[in-house]
Amino acid sequence: MSMNQKQHFDKLSRFLERKIVGQKMLINRLLIALLADGHLLVEGAPGLAKTRAIQMLGKGIEGDFHRVQFTPDLLPADITGTEVFHPNDGSFHFQKGPLFHNLILADEINRAPAKVQSALLEAMAERQITVAGTTWKLPDPFLVMATQNPIEQEGTYHLPEAQLDRFLMHVVVDYPTAEEERLILLLGRKEAMLDVQRDKEVEEPAVTVDIIRAARREVLEVYMAENVEQYLLQLVLATRNPERYGKNLNGLIAYGASPRATLALDRCARAHAWLVGRDFVSPEDVQAITHDVLRHRILLSFEAEADGVKTNDLINKLLSLVAVP
Repeated sequence: MSMNQKQHFDKLSRFLERKIVGQKMLINRLLIALLADGHLLVEGAPGLAKTRAIQMLGKGIEGDFHRVQFTPDLLPADITGTEVFHPNDGSFHFQKGPLFHNLILADEINRAPAKVQSALLEAMAERQITVAGTTWKLPDPFLVMATQNPIEQEGTYHLPEAQLDRFLMHVVVDYPTAEEERLILLLGRKEAMLDVQRDKEVEEPAVTVDIIRAARREVLEVYMAENVEQYLLQLVLATRNPERYGKNLNGLIAYGASPRATLALDRCARAHAWLVGRDFVSPEDVQAITHDVLRHRILLSFEAEADGVKTNDLINKLLSLVAVP
């Protein structure tokens, strides 16, 4: 493994950990999404550094960041762009929307109606936008981090399960510990003082697009043994036929994970192994990202919901029942 690209990502990780306290898992998942060329759905209460995380990632890589606040009155053209009439020459020119940036924060995606959600998810899948018969390529890298607020459900539009499948991972963030909260306080004071003094910290050198592409190639070359590959496949198949792995799982899952889950587990496990400095995938790498990859791809049955079964609990059961190589 060439350590050159790895050193750049280690430096990026350290930079993000200095700027975002108490969310190491979110930082790790952002880096995995960048390496696996996928998108994140992040769920958590307000004030847990979700916006700050992707904003700081934008400062750490060679790319630009744009935040879109999703509201019920948002239209698809508000994010994709639209044809604008120029009366001087009587022509129409395409004015690019906010999606034409490398890093997009789709803040509170469940507040926008279905047409806007579909426009975003289509852009995520196709990496292009078609307006008035003309196709426009989106920049590379292109990473969307959509957030959901679990507290307020009034005035929101539920994301359909079929559209949730487009996200590489569904990450749930929680409150920091007492010590992390103290460090957040100190960081906030330091940044406030710099703002008052009109002073700025020296920014870290940006990770270039070429470095990201080279790192992605290295991630794809990370070795996965056949028994680990079979383990990965069995985890996905267990969501479709849970009764084969335990009688107590019978009837708990209405729909299992799609083949996209298999592809996502493969890419994310390789990226996880690469980030910790290994050139091979272990079962622990697969287990580390299983919850985030499967959480939004398993649809619980009515009986499971009535019994108070949570998706995380179900995934824990599957991990305990599927034989580890």
